[in-house]
Amino acid sequence: MVRLLMVDFSTPSVVIDIIISLILIIVGIVLICRKINRIFVYCFYAALSITFTLAYIFELKMLLYVSLLILIVGSMLFFVVNQGEYRYLILRNATLKSKKENTSTQDMYKMVAEAVKSFSKTKTGAIITFEKTQSLDNVIKNGTLVNAPVSAELLTTIFYPGTRLHDGAVVIRGNNILAASVYYTPTTRALTGKYGSRHRAAVGISEISDSVTVVVSEETGRISLAYKARLESTTYNTFLDDLIDLMNDKDY
Repeated sequence: MVRLLMVDFSTPSVVIDIIISLILIIVGIVLICRKINRIFVYCFYAALSITFTLAYIFELKMLLYVSLLILIVGSMLFFVVNQGEYRYLILRNATLKSKKENTSTQDMYKMVAEAVKSFSKTKTGAIITFEKTQSLDNVIKNGTLVNAPVSAELLTTIFYPGTRLHDGAVVIRGNNILAASVYYTPTTRALTGKYGSRHRAAVGISEISDSVTVVVSEETGRISLAYKARLESTTYNTFLDDLIDLMNDKDY
């Protein structure tokens, strides 16, 4: 009691130290117990916290050091014993993050497919390039930067006949439209069949990068995919699967 009276609680630093210590202890207990629901954890950390606080208030240095040592050793043992559960939590969070990213990419592909379907039905010319591992920064210099999330509405607006960005290609990086009205150097190779400037430009960009380019013909509404200097026709029913296969580099 004498030691307690010797502690000057009127000193702001002492009060602040006590408050911060209690807050940290309480937060630590709550976080640990929310992750792993065990009565022993509550009892152990609650008792240790009370002992640590009392030792600090009464200036019992030996008890303070012992309780601190128990806290460190106990926490290490607790982590070792329950490392399987922590590993599960880490793996679960990583899996959820991966699924979220995959879902976002799948949704982006579906929005592009929706826009391509509209272009094909209305015979609206369009050329959309998906960047893969090789950067297209040098290519987009002649275009207009957009930096906006992919959406069917935005693609429809960009390729609407008469708009300023209608001509040229849209470049998609990740889930964003990086640039629009980008012009490619067309291929000089002879193509089998009747193809216009968009198709030649699509093959041209596929010759110098690993990108995947979607082309919709303005004359026929036909949908084509350019990849690795190849141009393949596809239909709306198979377009989404074909696009995903090429983006994952399957069967090529």
